[in-house]
Amino acid sequence: MFKIKLKYRYRISAAAFALLAMPGCSVQNRGQKEISRRLERFEELTGHHAGFALYDSGKQKMVAAHQADKYFTPASNMKLLTMYAALKLLPDSLPALRYQERGDSLIFWGTGDPSFLHNRLEGTKAASFLVNSGRQLFFVPGRYTGAFYGRGWQWDDYNDDYQAEINEFPVMGNVLSISEREGKLQTLPRLFQAYLAADSSDRDTSFHITRAFTQNSFTYPPLSIPPNYTQQLPYKLSHTLTLALLSDTLKKRVATLSRTLPSDAKTLYSTPTKLAIKEMMLPSDNFIAEQLLLVCADRLGDTLSGEKTIKTVLSRYLSDLPDKPVWVDGSGLTRYNLITPRSLIEVLKRIRLEFKEDKALYDLLPAGGNRGTLKAAYPATDKPFVFGKTGSFSNNYNQAGYIVTKKGNTYLFAFMNNNFVKPTAQIRAAVADVVTYVYENM
Repeated sequence: MFKIKLKYRYRISAAAFALLAMPGCSVQNRGQKEISRRLERFEELTGHHAGFALYDSGKQKMVAAHQADKYFTPASNMKLLTMYAALKLLPDSLPALRYQERGDSLIFWGTGDPSFLHNRLEGTKAASFLVNSGRQLFFVPGRYTGAFYGRGWQWDDYNDDYQAEINEFPVMGNVLSISEREGKLQTLPRLFQAYLAADSSDRDTSFHITRAFTQNSFTYPPLSIPPNYTQQLPYKLSHTLTLALLSDTLKKRVATLSRTLPSDAKTLYSTPTKLAIKEMMLPSDNFIAEQLLLVCADRLGDTLSGEKTIKTVLSRYLSDLPDKPVWVDGSGLTRYNLITPRSLIEVLKRIRLEFKEDKALYDLLPAGGNRGTLKAAYPATDKPFVFGKTGSFSNNYNQAGYIVTKKGNTYLFAFMNNNFVKPTAQIRAAVADVVTYVYENM
């Protein structure tokens, strides 16, 4: 029998569980009261905003709810909505670029596709197409006119790999990869090698690389380079840099034009859409999430706008949620996002309807004790029972997803915790305990 062993576990007595199973008593009321008691008695879950919703997919009813109608900051739980948008709006493969062939010229426009030369997204098809076209290449910028950051993003995270900038034609994930080779630092893309140097005025005692806030100047303290050192950090975007990166990586001159996207432009497709979703969900990749909203917008018209995608999905597919979410970005990096646990349950229900079988859905998600951001949240196992998405930043920790119980029942859950000051590990352990209780007893 799989049992979770946590310091903070609160055990329900056999008599209490037998009472829950008594005929004639409302399952919903019993479940709600039981979950409420557990939440109230967990020391870890007092003193902050906590909400929980549990939905029995077999009976098609909510069986437990604790502040499920209250709004919470979801963090990366918002990627569930981005996943749903991609499933509803995108074809089997991502549109990599739009193009038009005119004489000896190939004119192309970006779609926001995150996969171009991305090491996890098998993004070589578009590059091969451009290299082997035999034509002069012309890139037309301007489909995306939004900001390089989402609304409410933290400016002081600009040097961290999880906050790459947004644009219409990403190259290598819009991050610079730096690694130690034979005592020297090497960059990928190679174009940035000339912009990397030691800073003699840097007095830090630990080795790290920092980009200047407004430009692509990368410096490190005058220390020995640690063996096998690696670091990824976002580079500063511009149309000029995109042209330079394309020319450098394709080994072929790329010029620019100013031209409206024609209605008869062809589309080149690249990475399987579900692979992109998986690579977004498992490591909680913010860059892929934001870019997928732009790729969705490519299917809706000429302009690339995450806001346009959000408005379309909310009005076309999610207009009847129990509580209308405040949906601002694709990744959950902003604290402006707000959603209730019961609305997250409804999103989970609709995601599930997009798959013929649950296994195909679960393969795209982190799994408790097994892979992705849920791997460390539950004891290691090769037979996970919880599949879903975490959402966390300072003072916030959430989980939402699917529980397959010992009895073979499937439950959907959303457990949201905001504004706590205790260690996140305590909150995470308490969440795992409640989810495991559902797995073992329901």
